[in-house]
Amino acid sequence: MMNDATQDGAGHDDLTGSEPQNDLDAMLAAAGTRAVVPGQRCGVIAIVGKPNVGKSTLLNALVGQKISITSRKAQTTRHRITGIRTREQTQFIFVDTPGFQTRHATALNKSLNKTVMGAIGDVDLILFVVEAGSFTLADAKVLSLFKPGIPTLLIANKLDNVHRRAEIAPWLKGMQERHPFAEFVPMSAKNKGDIERLYGICEKYLPEQGWWYGEDELTDRSEKFLASETVREKLFRFTGDELPYTSTVVIDKFEEEKSKQYKRLVKIAATIVVERDNHKMMVIGDKGERLKRIGTEARQELEKLMDAKVFLEIWVKVRSGWADDEARVRSFGYE
Repeated sequence: MMNDATQDGAGHDDLTGSEPQNDLDAMLAAAGTRAVVPGQRCGVIAIVGKPNVGKSTLLNALVGQKISITSRKAQTTRHRITGIRTREQTQFIFVDTPGFQTRHATALNKSLNKTVMGAIGDVDLILFVVEAGSFTLADAKVLSLFKPGIPTLLIANKLDNVHRRAEIAPWLKGMQERHPFAEFVPMSAKNKGDIERLYGICEKYLPEQGWWYGEDELTDRSEKFLASETVREKLFRFTGDELPYTSTVVIDKFEEEKSKQYKRLVKIAATIVVERDNHKMMVIGDKGERLKRIGTEARQELEKLMDAKVFLEIWVKVRSGWADDEARVRSFGYE
């Protein structure tokens, strides 16, 4: 195994390598031509909630594989992530969304909110994820976005954190007064039994029609996109609260090469974009150790995800004020 190349040097000035945002409306329109297949069901399920409430963890559990990054830092999910799971005659198409932003009206946050609004506009079912026993102003803001006519399940997540289950009943009653939820689903995304139960509940809300994807497909996102997300997850994990959430990752090169030694060989060059010089030093760390660790863990995870040998090179660049620059936000792959 060769060591990861991690750099803070020159080059890589063109930061426009991010994949464009998928268009859910186009996907839905194309699917509208699909014929009804007797016995088959297929539909889109939006997973929506405030930041850091467990949406990505829930998506990964439902798909059965990690396709959406997670961390304790709020605003981790930046894009609409589609996860696909086909079970028997039903294909579930789950759409994970960024947490709806109610603070700091930057161009980045406006883009994230646009993504949320687009995802809940035309789906078959909404999973409204909240922490069991809690309802905040941020939760209320998300709830106010829902359009009438789309069935919504209240996902009372992190039930394992509630020590007195008797407190849940009056909370559920209060939630029903806020919105006509189709059903309540108290659960923990980490509990396999709860995930199995959720499949059965969601299935009956999906229309009878042919599947949109192949039976073995798990996401509509490219490996290039998953590479950028994996690096970003490790960035947040190893910098914690030191680094502002406005940092992002752009893929400058993603090339698969022929190899006699490996079944697949993928070479990736990524740029971590930060807003200040001191943020750059945080990412690089003492003698480059933090950046090296970010690169090593990202590479190891990508090798498992892509079943390939991965060579990963990471650079760090300062782009002051990018999160409040609409043109640059778009150039980095956000809506």
